[in-house]
Amino acid sequence: MLGYDISWAAFNIIEVMSASKFTFKRIGYLAASQCFHEGTDVIMLTTNQIRKDLSSPSQYDTGVALTGLSCFVTSDLARDLANDIMTLMSHTKPYIRKKAVLIMYKVFLKYPESLRPAFPRLKEKLEDPDPGVQSAAVNVICELARRNPKNYLSLAPLFFKLMTSSTNNWVLIKIIKLFGALTPLEPRLGKKLIEPLTNLIHSTSAMSLLYECVNTVIAVLISLSSGMPNHSASIQLCVQKLRILIEDSDQNLKYLGLLAMSKILRTHPKSVQAHKDLVLQCLDDKDESIRLRALDLLYGMVSKKNLMEIVKKLMTHVDKAEGTTYRDELLTKIIDICSQSNYQHITNFEWYISILVELTRLEGTRHGHLIAAQMLDVAIRVKAIRRFAVSQMSVLLDSAHLVASSTQRNGICEVLYAAAWICGEFSEHLQEPHQTLEAMLRPKVTTLPGHIQAVYVQNVVKLYASILQQKEQDSDAEAAQELTQLMVERLPQFVQSADLEVQERASCILQLVKHIQKLQAKDVPVAEEVSALFAGELNPVAPKAQKKVPVPEGLDLDAWINEPPSDSESEDEMPKAIFHDEEQRHAKQQPPKADEEELARRREARKQEQANNPFYIKSSPSPQKRYQDAPGVEHIPVVQIDLSVPLKVPGLPTSEQYVKLEEERRHRQRLEKDRRKKKRKEKKGKPRRHSSLHTESDEDIAPAQQVDIVTEEMPENALPSDEDDKDPNDPYRALDIDLDKPLADSEKLPIQKHRNAETSKSPEKEDVPVIEKKSKKPRKKEKKHKERNRERRKEKERKSEDLDFWLSTTPPPATTPAPSTEEPRVNTVIEEECEEPQRQEQDDDEGEEERDSEKKPSKHKKKKHKKEKEEKPKDKKKSKKKLTANDGVAEPLENGALDEPLPPMSSYSLLAENSYVKMTYDVQGSLQKDSQVTVFIVLENQSSSFLKSMELNVLDSLNTKLARPEGSSVHDGVPVPFHLPPGISNEAQFVFTIQSIIMAQKLKGTLSFIAKNDEGSTHEKLDFKLHFSCTSYLITTPCYSDAFAKLLESGDLSMSSIKVDGINMSFQNLLTKICFHHHFSVVERVDSCASLYSRSIQGHHVCLLVKKGEKSVSVDGKCSDATLLSNLLEEMKATLAKC
Repeated sequence: MLGYDISWAAFNIIEVMSASKFTFKRIGYLAASQCFHEGTDVIMLTTNQIRKDLSSPSQYDTGVALTGLSCFVTSDLARDLANDIMTLMSHTKPYIRKKAVLIMYKVFLKYPESLRPAFPRLKEKLEDPDPGVQSAAVNVICELARRNPKNYLSLAPLFFKLMTSSTNNWVLIKIIKLFGALTPLEPRLGKKLIEPLTNLIHSTSAMSLLYECVNTVIAVLISLSSGMPNHSASIQLCVQKLRILIEDSDQNLKYLGLLAMSKILRTHPKSVQAHKDLVLQCLDDKDESIRLRALDLLYGMVSKKNLMEIVKKLMTHVDKAEGTTYRDELLTKIIDICSQSNYQHITNFEWYISILVELTRLEGTRHGHLIAAQMLDVAIRVKAIRRFAVSQMSVLLDSAHLVASSTQRNGICEVLYAAAWICGEFSEHLQEPHQTLEAMLRPKVTTLPGHIQAVYVQNVVKLYASILQQKEQDSDAEAAQELTQLMVERLPQFVQSADLEVQERASCILQLVKHIQKLQAKDVPVAEEVSALFAGELNPVAPKAQKKVPVPEGLDLDAWINEPPSDSESEDEMPKAIFHDEEQRHAKQQPPKADEEELARRREARKQEQANNPFYIKSSPSPQKRYQDAPGVEHIPVVQIDLSVPLKVPGLPTSEQYVKLEEERRHRQRLEKDRRKKKRKEKKGKPRRHSSLHTESDEDIAPAQQVDIVTEEMPENALPSDEDDKDPNDPYRALDIDLDKPLADSEKLPIQKHRNAETSKSPEKEDVPVIEKKSKKPRKKEKKHKERNRERRKEKERKSEDLDFWLSTTPPPATTPAPSTEEPRVNTVIEEECEEPQRQEQDDDEGEEERDSEKKPSKHKKKKHKKEKEEKPKDKKKSKKKLTANDGVAEPLENGALDEPLPPMSSYSLLAENSYVKMTYDVQGSLQKDSQVTVFIVLENQSSSFLKSMELNVLDSLNTKLARPEGSSVHDGVPVPFHLPPGISNEAQFVFTIQSIIMAQKLKGTLSFIAKNDEGSTHEKLDFKLHFSCTSYLITTPCYSDAFAKLLESGDLSMSSIKVDGINMSFQNLLTKICFHHHFSVVERVDSCASLYSRSIQGHHVCLLVKKGEKSVSVDGKCSDATLLSNLLEEMKATLAKC
């Protein structure tokens, strides 16, 4: 644990692992998990010991073995133990099942061949009765699907069922993440997901779940961009929720809100652009991470219209920025904003060049190379801007502050690299080339970094060739010789550089210039030949060009160029000195001693430098002396400043003047366009009525200069490929397996022959038929087994079609605005590919026990069961849609769902309404908060006034009280946390505490608000009565048939029943209505009879048996409280009477 190597004790660790005492064994496995790895030699000796512990009767021995194995599992251990671990997935103890499911993920990574045989059992664990095992299975499958989502698309119905029934927020987060990965592969899935997800966003109070829901809604809407046009409401909901997060005082929530908003921005920029003011406010936040996220949002908000405005605001922030890190990030973001999508939003490149030039005035930045890269890119791509760029670069080469800031690596002096290259490559655009040449040859240049000096030297020759050609064309031989002499005099300073690259270039060029000087003395024209050295354009090289160079035939890159050095040579032998003066160079040179005059002179120079340095803190003189030395105010000369002239560095234009020029240019373009349209309309006839309402879009704004996209050069015979970005060592590549294909015999996991079967007590052995004592019955069972296998194969062949059927015919469960953890089970989907094989494997006895739980004669049930078996072959011949419906008749549907179209339903009901506002509400409970319900009230502004200062107050009763802020009295109201502009609706949540839930009750309340319009403001109020029904205290809770039967047999429940006549609705839609409006889930359904279950917020169990006759419905109920049951049945009777 402390980091010391204990590989020497590996054998001793194995001895402790094999100890019989659990306390020793636990320490042994802990030590192994800390120090064992794939390279441990003795790890192969642990196989039998781990197998023995996995089959131990003690769950703690098995658990510690699984925990330790997960830390040091190798491919050999995974292969040998995969079958044992898979057996433990069916263990009787949930503790072992959960650990076995989790370690299977490590086994899959090390031994991918085990994925296909183990996957059916892993899939079964998704419906395990223990929530911990179910959560573990969800985690494993979601982690596998994160890398290869297409292989898990067939599980979408099963995960949809889990999403609409799970009460675990963490499981919901995993499933919602998985759906986010599956939706791009199957866009139809998004139509089913969009409304359940928006319901979760409406109802959940967990910020982590809200954040994941928003992320998945974004992914869904990307896939539905063409297939579902009416999704703007979902986007607006997401943006409104995120705005609440951003406005929150908690910095973490603010950060997450900005992060999710940036994802919406990619697909729906207009929805986010409406909140530009909020994002700009975040730039002033104290937290730097918040400011950086706001910068990322601004990146996507820019358009041709507002680019100059946003960059101008960012430039002001650059001036005020404290700290180089944030200032560098601002600089980077300005460049990213302007250069995105091949400079799509820039309409005037002169403005952009001036912005880059202004950024060169920043001191202390480490991103000078970014500015340099942009200058080069713009000058190469935009040919029309080259003349302007060259003129600005020549001014930068003259700038003294850039040369002076050459001490810092990657500093602002990096722009001189681009300035020198542009002036050299496009020297024909220089107005005063001779002056630029002298600036590039001045002695201070030698203080620049070596790579910049190398570019200087190379481009000095280009500039020299250009001027030489001009002088020879003008027949000015004397000026040409003076130019050559200048080169000969200034180049030696580069030859003496410490950088080898600069030395080599300067030496070669100096010899070339000296040769030219000799030819000039003989009056030989040389300009054409020198210019030919730099003829042609330079294009950028592709980043992967070096990889793509084909290896020539006969070239072995692994062969030695020279003979390898022999091992006999002494390593201690010192190499001989290559240069004759190398020994003297190592000797430490003593600096000469300076005399007194020299020291005094240096002291004065240092004081002078300190006096001129504004950053040096100097000692202040006494106030009296300062006042005596200071001249009087009347002696200060008054100078008039001409404010019309901007303060700027001469020669460098400011970006603000281009903003005005751009506005004028766009105005002229608009007038020209309108003139053309009028001419066309005069030719065609009368103009249309709406033609005057023309708004300028981004497409209407034409750029002043066009951008040329230069193709990056690749070597000859290079083949394009996408394999370069893939990691050959990625363990997830081996798990890209088609899980829908039938399992071949060669893919089955090996079973160890020497395993001691007596020590294994897993339920896996109970399923093996005993053939010794039976003669005829096993044959029947074998026939059944073969029939089941054939049916399974048919199911697998039909799986993709079943998924298509589920996606196309089953209606979306989005009509239920239920909370995150209480989705009605009746709204889940039929999963034949997952449920049917399990239902077929149930024994006849189990089926009879489940039917007996509904208190019917067993003989009648057995006869009916035989009839159902006879009807099965007939059902198979029918079409697949009929097959889905008939299965519900042939066998019970556990926790099932319905395949008929659901009627449109809403749990929100009208609370109150007047000319100003309309109030609708829904009451929902939560199992996590005992004796509390949340009232969701949607407020809609129906007037043209602006509604603000809204406050809701309720008269508390002895039983029900409104939760008010701390310090508030019983008579105070609760403020509504938003305002309502005209035509806008929003939702508020209010929490009530309930003492007794067995009776329905009503509370009187008032909504007060201020209505503001052009005429003024008025105080208004709206009275209402809030109705708490007994149904509102119930929570949709899943229940399995065995637990349901035990609950009915316990004898702790009171019984009551109702009967309603005149019902013409189908049984399926009837169940839908009951489950939706009264928060029940379907436990089991046979024919026109169904068992339903629900639970109250205070833990009351409510069990129903719904039977439908020809035109009547009877409901038998059992509950732990008789009063609550009778009130619930009365409310249900009122609901059924409306059917």
